[in-house]
Amino acid sequence: MLNSPLRTLSLLLALAVASPALTAASRSGLDSAAADPAVRPQDDLFRAANGQWLRRTLIPADKPEFGTFVELAESSDRQVRAIIEEMAARRDQAQGLEAQIGHTYAAFLDTAAIDRAGLAPVKPLLAEIDAIDSPSALAGFLGRQVGGSVSPIGLGVEADFKNPQIYRLLTWQGGLGLPERDYYLNQRDARMAQARAAYLRYLGVLARAAGERQPVAAAQRVYALERRLAELHWESAELRDPVKMYNPATPAELSTQAPGFDWAAFLKGAGTPAPASVMLSQPSFVTGAAKLLAEQPLADWKLYAKLHLLDDLAPALPKALRDAHFAFHGQAINGTKTPRPRWQQAVRQVNTALGEGVGQLYVARHFPPEHKARMLTLVNHLLAAYKESIDGLSWMSPETRVQAQAKLAKYAVKIGYPERWRDYSGLEVRPGDALGNLLRASQFEWARQARKVDQPVDRTEWGMTPQTVNAYYNPMANEIVFPAAILRPPFFDPEADDAVNYGAIGAIIGHEISHGFDDSGSRFDGDGALRNWWTDADRQAFDALGQRLVNQFGGYQPLPGRSLDGKLTLGENIADLSGLQIAYKAYRRSLGSQAAPVIDGRSSSQRFFLGWAQAWREKSRPERTLQLLAMDPHSPPEYRANGTVVNHDGFHDAFATRSGDKMWKSPDERIRIW
Repeated sequence: MLNSPLRTLSLLLALAVASPALTAASRSGLDSAAADPAVRPQDDLFRAANGQWLRRTLIPADKPEFGTFVELAESSDRQVRAIIEEMAARRDQAQGLEAQIGHTYAAFLDTAAIDRAGLAPVKPLLAEIDAIDSPSALAGFLGRQVGGSVSPIGLGVEADFKNPQIYRLLTWQGGLGLPERDYYLNQRDARMAQARAAYLRYLGVLARAAGERQPVAAAQRVYALERRLAELHWESAELRDPVKMYNPATPAELSTQAPGFDWAAFLKGAGTPAPASVMLSQPSFVTGAAKLLAEQPLADWKLYAKLHLLDDLAPALPKALRDAHFAFHGQAINGTKTPRPRWQQAVRQVNTALGEGVGQLYVARHFPPEHKARMLTLVNHLLAAYKESIDGLSWMSPETRVQAQAKLAKYAVKIGYPERWRDYSGLEVRPGDALGNLLRASQFEWARQARKVDQPVDRTEWGMTPQTVNAYYNPMANEIVFPAAILRPPFFDPEADDAVNYGAIGAIIGHEISHGFDDSGSRFDGDGALRNWWTDADRQAFDALGQRLVNQFGGYQPLPGRSLDGKLTLGENIADLSGLQIAYKAYRRSLGSQAAPVIDGRSSSQRFFLGWAQAWREKSRPERTLQLLAMDPHSPPEYRANGTVVNHDGFHDAFATRSGDKMWKSPDERIRIW
């Protein structure tokens, strides 16, 4: 998946695959105003492509980072806003989905009404917590709240790793208010100490809102519970190993493996009273959390539930809580100076509640059906290049190569929007009820998920809305998915040269294809089942190549004293490296026997790699970088741009690198995986 994270396509996209003549485009597609001519690509490709932009660009006050992905997401939000505000303008006369969208947006936007209501809308839930009089009652309440962050034991619904035709209930470690376990346990990093102090202040504000007479002491009690939970959390890198995370248990076995917690009450509260099997994603966490829930005072857990509930709902509560929520989540954790505009927060809320409903309207305006077909042509071209690449692997045996080709041949491709739209007719939306609409939308979505447990998997379902600027690979479905909103400039520019488009959207396509063959995705076969289809020798060779990538990226230090976690980022780094290699092969393949022209003094290969670096243009606040280093499986954009190309023979050939150049890496040291 891309982090943070190909606008409307024209006929040029399909032709870019079939006709090398298009390389004579009128412009290169490179942003010359962003480039720094004083920096040689041989020394720093990222700054050669983006140096002037980096110097002159200030991160907007409401953003933790800013760059190509954020700019495109902002564009998508504005397009969605135009659609939603039309619905809001006629909401009182509208029916069905249009009325749901309009009323959800208008109610969330009306902060004056939210402030007048005060805490009255949330008091019934706080009273429900006050009424909890036993561990079983607590378990039932936590089950009813699994759609938010109130329950330390999270629940989700996913295809069974080894039987991907069936949906299963799965647990997930949770319960933390700070971003990740390191924020609680790392006592050496002063930046994390500052985040802890900010969190305790925020918990105190929440405790006062909950009516606690000693809010500072209440904050300390809740924090103490969370720190105990953090000690149980698996490290972020461990969460990428599907073999370790596949631990099915029956409901009866849950009580034996994780005693002390009323699992029957919890599952009943969640609306999943009798699942055939539950996948324990982090079994040691579940066991430890159940023990904590049994041993720690019930009063402390009730206080914990109140404060987490208020944190979840703060965006739809009065100004004092909204301000405190921003002071912690925005300023302390992400480094932002001002909150996002309320309209944008409201757009996000509508997307959360009615995402595919909005998406249906979005694609009708911004992604006509013919664009989907054109994108599919390009994807198929990348798949063909990947097939050729697998055939040429020197480190893989013929036996495993056959299995790899079989998996690739079964890839499903989803582009733009789903075949069947989600039905929201059962979601109740009330005019002027911002908090109630938020709660009912969360409950509606969880109920939809819960109904799927132990049922056949719907392979037509999407995990992202069409207006989302992102893409993903789903290993249990062996599918790559590209929402409509990412299929726009700067990732694909129909007026630009092919080389730059292949370096941007081509590498993104290759990235998602490659996830099926990274250290995690490669554990699944072509049918999406967790199965070892490798020979022992081939897996060892693959792991050895991966370890070299771990070592390379582990040597980067984005913040003083804070290095990249090469193990955590390994899968994304493999996908970046392999995706770029495949995109380059696909581009050269598209040229056929014709030579590509020189444009603006750059060869086609040089434009390809500069297009790649341009796509990762981004600046990030230190607080945001710290957060991502602790938990994000993606490397920061600068290292994605530069750390990938140093292993690419095509880059070194294109820029004639040599010993002494800062980007030089000798051929025998370059890492070549797929």
